[in-house]
Amino acid sequence: MKRYTGKKAVVTGGTHGMGLATVKALLDGGAEVLLTGRNERNLEAARRELGPEAHVVRSDTGSMADVDALSVTVKETLGQVDLLFVNVGVANLEMLDQVTEASYDWTFGINTKGAFFTVQRLVPLIRDGGAIVFTTSIANEGGSPGMSVYAGSKAALRSFAQVFAAELLPRQIRVNAVSPGFIKTPTMGIAGASAEALAAFEQEGREVTPMKRIGTSEEVARAVLFLAFDATFTTGVELPVDGGLGQGIVAPHA
Repeated sequence: MKRYTGKKAVVTGGTHGMGLATVKALLDGGAEVLLTGRNERNLEAARRELGPEAHVVRSDTGSMADVDALSVTVKETLGQVDLLFVNVGVANLEMLDQVTEASYDWTFGINTKGAFFTVQRLVPLIRDGGAIVFTTSIANEGGSPGMSVYAGSKAALRSFAQVFAAELLPRQIRVNAVSPGFIKTPTMGIAGASAEALAAFEQEGREVTPMKRIGTSEEVARAVLFLAFDATFTTGVELPVDGGLGQGIVAPHA
C-alpha cells in the first residue's frame, strides 16, 4: 500500500511550480487529487501529464463565482477530503508610487480574499482530523522594495492560519503554512517577468540565500506534505523553506 492510499486532496494553483510538485507527490503516494488553475495552456498540460487520479479543474480564485462552484465540484468529485493546500497566488512588483487601485485589488482579490473564501467554502468538506496548508512567503517579514502589496497579501494568510487553527480545534483540523524563499518555478512567482528578469532574480536568490542556492518545487512539496500528514501535533505554524534566508543565518566567508 502506498503512503497516501485512500487520501483525497485539493490543491489550488496546482498546474505548475510548487503546486504541481505537490500534486505529483500526492499521486505518487496513491492519493486522489483535485487541482485547479486558470491558464488554459497550463491546465491542458497538466491533464496530459497527470494520470486519471488527478481531476484538473479550471477555477479562478479571484472569482467568487468560481470559488462557489469549486466547492460543488469538490463535493461531487471527491466528497470529503483530507488536505486542502491553498497555494494559488500572484505577485506584481510595484513601488509605492506605482501601485494602482486595480493592481492592489487584483493581488488581494486572489491572494487574500480568494484564499479566505476558498477555505470557508471547502472546510465543511474536510474530514475531522484533516489539514489545511497555506503558501505564504518569505516576503512576510522584512522589507523588500516593490513588494508591499504582495507581502501584505501573504502576511494576511499567516494570520488566517493562526486564527483558523484555533477555530478548527474542535474538529482536530490542523492549519499551517509553508513560507518559501527563492524557489525555482516557471515564473519565480513574478507575473509577466521577462527571461532576463527571471535570470537576474535567480542569481540574486543564489547570492543572498545562506545555502547559496535557490530551492526546488519538490523541496516545498515535501514540507507541505510533512505539515499535512506527518506533523500531527503541529498547528498554527509557518514553516520556512528558504535556505536560511529569513532566519538570520550568515554564510561563512570562503
